[in-house]
Amino acid sequence: MIKVKICGVTRVEDALAACEFGADMIGINFYDRSPRYASFSQAAKIRAAIGARAKVVGVFVEPAREFVARMLAELALDMLQIHGAQSQGLLTAWPVPVIRPVSLRPEQSAAAVFEAAHSSALTLIDSYDPRLYGGTGRAIPIEHLRKLDLRRCLVAGGLTPDTVGAVAALGPYGVDVASGVEAAPGIKDHGKLRSFIKHAKSAG
Repeated sequence: MIKVKICGVTRVEDALAACEFGADMIGINFYDRSPRYASFSQAAKIRAAIGARAKVVGVFVEPAREFVARMLAELALDMLQIHGAQSQGLLTAWPVPVIRPVSLRPEQSAAAVFEAAHSSALTLIDSYDPRLYGGTGRAIPIEHLRKLDLRRCLVAGGLTPDTVGAVAALGPYGVDVASGVEAAPGIKDHGKLRSFIKHAKSAG
């Protein structure tokens, strides 16, 4: 069955609700310029509350390897997601799976971007924004995805409870959402969470 990743979680109550509704992965954002940034204290509380209910994914943007290693060890992260042009050397030699994000620019071929990134354990296909690393709310045209083998891909980019079913039906490994299930940046709407996960799982 398709996996669902709820990203940009900053509160224990949102993490627990996502798990209750069937989320498979909870993303915690360690990029301090993000409106969904979680401090170490917040992250530790979320990690402890989740336990084994879902995989915890640490989300980083052009980080120092030492910082990633410390968060990985101290928070017992299950997976890493590393953004940024300087992250190439950070994608290997970790003891947990790594998600490599790629941003699809409007003028780019989805197939070309996909092939360039497909050496990672998992690829996250997201929409492009010159300032933000995810959580943009911009959707990827679904026709760009139809001919791709998405079995090792998470698809993000402006997904909502109303649109996730069409993407899930394409057979990706998983779907990823942040802004599409929020009441405000970093604050999840539990009704949207429930609806998003239900539609993703029933379609995928």
